[in-house]
Amino acid sequence: MITLQTNYGPIVIELDFENTPKTAENFLAYVKNGFYDGTIFHRVMDGFMIQGGGFDTTMNQKKGYAPIQNEANKGKLNKRGTLAMARTSDPHSASSQFFINVVDNNFLNFTAESENGWGYCVFGWVTDGMDIVDKIKSVQTTNRSGHQNVPVNDVVIEKVIVSED
Repeated sequence: MITLQTNYGPIVIELDFENTPKTAENFLAYVKNGFYDGTIFHRVMDGFMIQGGGFDTTMNQKKGYAPIQNEANKGKLNKRGTLAMARTSDPHSASSQFFINVVDNNFLNFTAESENGWGYCVFGWVTDGMDIVDKIKSVQTTNRSGHQNVPVNDVVIEKVIVSED
């Protein structure tokens, strides 16, 4: 279990090592080296998702590891409460950024091994703290540093804790 300790409260997640082992290991590597500590949820869209894992509180983008192979063809569906890797238009470009689905986002699911069909890899799910996710999804947003849907007041991942529970 992994706890994202945010300034809104804790979000406990479980990673899917069975179906998406490379993606889960990638996320865990970022967690273990403290990469996510002090980052923000920089893109918040009620009715869609909350995205984090790439920017600090001054909106400076952190440099992540090399991109990983998309495992969306092996993972679960983009349902409310699942974690998925964010990426560019290149299906195999995910590195550190992730999002939590706040609704079922079926249009993000894998459909085919093609540029438009790869979808977004679900690699975990929230086991406790959806009330915190729901608070975050409702924050006021603005445009900031060339990005849209940025919370007016920072939503900070203060620390990420790994537990054996």
